Amino acid sequence: MLFRSRREAWRKGRHRVNFYSQDAQLKEIRADDAERYARWAFSCERAVVRRLDRAFQGFYRRVKTGQKPGYPRFRGHGWWHSIEWSQKVGARWDSVPHRTVTRVYFKGVGHVRVHQHRPVKGKVKTITAKREDGRWHVILACDDVPTEPLEATGSAVGIDMGVASFLTTSDGTHVPNPRYLAAAAGRLTAVQRALARKKRGSTRRRKAAAKVARLHGKIRRQRLDHAHKASLAVVRAHDLIVHEELRIANMTARPRPRPDGTGNYGPNGAAAKGGLNKSIHDAGWGIFLRVLSAKAESAGRTTIAANPRHTSQRCAQCGSVAAGNRVSQAEFRCLGCGHEAHADVNAAQNILRAGLALQAAQAA
Repeated sequence: MLFRSRREAWRKGRHRVNFYSQDAQLKEIRADDAERYARWAFSCERAVVRRLDRAFQGFYRRVKTGQKPGYPRFRGHGWWHSIEWSQKVGARWDSVPHRTVTRVYFKGVGHVRVHQHRPVKGKVKTITAKREDGRWHVILACDDVPTEPLEATGSAVGIDMGVASFLTTSDGTHVPNPRYLAAAAGRLTAVQRALARKKRGSTRRRKAAAKVARLHGKIRRQRLDHAHKASLAVVRAHDLIVHEELRIANMTARPRPRPDGTGNYGPNGAAAKGGLNKSIHDAGWGIFLRVLSAKAESAGRTTIAANPRHTSQRCAQCGSVAAGNRVSQAEFRCLGCGHEAHADVNAAQNILRAGLALQAAQAA
């Protein structure tokens, strides 16, 4: 009903329907069918209205900026995998530090035992129950979370992200790329072929789809775990961290077709670009940078995003820029001064220098 009113408002050119008007409409809906909606807390339904408002606000923003709009799609009850409550309004977190058993209370369900994997810090504001890979997880959003500043090390580092090595620092440290998706490619192929053979709508197909989802979920968790461990090591060792300002969406964009003038299209390197895009997504640069930023903020470290332009072609010794300086994926040899170094280490040193210059400019 709420989605339908949004759709009708867009068709008629009226954009006055917003979160507040639909929130008031929600109160009327609950009053008309109190028996049906009494089982759910009001905060749950308000969270759905807020989620719908965010989807349409993003749609309006993309229309104004000329981007691909992507009109929001209606999601039936089978597509919802999470429910959100406000603390003490339909749900209650009953964690007590000296108890070994942790429970959470949900209205209409009762107390549910949960496995708490780390202590909760700050004040719990919202509680979300999320279904993922056949399991339920409880997610807590907290305010006033205390920071955990680390002792100063006096060290600054530049980070070069890559595919051959996950990251390379300006001091010569290489972190290997685990390539979790490539490692699980054989198992993924087997379960996806089994899924393709199942009849649509059947129970066997549903079970096969669950196997594919579980395997992808495991790969995602492995990638996230690696991002946490790698970022924590960097944050503990350095006060200033400079990384590339990567635009991953642009880097993994599909190559444009190349008309040959005869009504056909010539080769545009789409196959090779597709393999590179797959490797970039498998590396997980985006999640690593987000985790790095969060950990650095909590530890009192400083992160700077530097422009990566020409960092792989510029000599870290003399500053000469030439496409021929980078001999291969791993070898760098300056045509001007003859400086030789590992290509990724040279790029990381240039990234650090650019970050320090940017920091000095901002301070001035």
